[in-house]
Amino acid sequence: MILPSVRDPRLVTVRRGGTLTDADHHLLALWAATCAEHVLPLFTAAVPGDDRPRAAIEHVRAWTRGEVSMTASRAAGGHAMGAARELRGAPRHAAYAAGQAGAVAHVAEHDLGAAAYAIKAVRAAEDDDAGRRECRWQHDQLPDAVRDLVLEDQARRNELCWSVFEA
Repeated sequence: MILPSVRDPRLVTVRRGGTLTDADHHLLALWAATCAEHVLPLFTAAVPGDDRPRAAIEHVRAWTRGEVSMTASRAAGGHAMGAARELRGAPRHAAYAAGQAGAVAHVAEHDLGAAAYAIKAVRAAEDDDAGRRECRWQHDQLPDAVRDLVLEDQARRNELCWSVFEA
């Protein structure tokens, strides 16, 4: 479970009573998509004919451009997670990363799920050092506008996310 029992209002959209703007929500979604896409080859190498994780990443990016609905992006994320269920190790985690990215359109806090599963994928494929490098790479991809928010959220939810953000 990567979602906290107490929600941070900075990660809840203005429409739902929080303070997260649409622009920052989109930045979180794009960052999650970038994190998931970075490890997608770990999935496609194992299951080359399954496009569900790639579709989830494409859907959340399309959502940020207003081309698909939140519901469509969330559904694509669910399909990507379905692709993970029969797998183990790095391919499974990579598919879950894509699924979490797709779900960011619905709940912004899934951004850390995408990042955490991507780190888990790299750790499973290589080792803990590779996971730490992945975490640093992800930090380098963070847009300035949401950098502090994400880093504070990682510190707050690190334990929920298997302590993968200890770089």
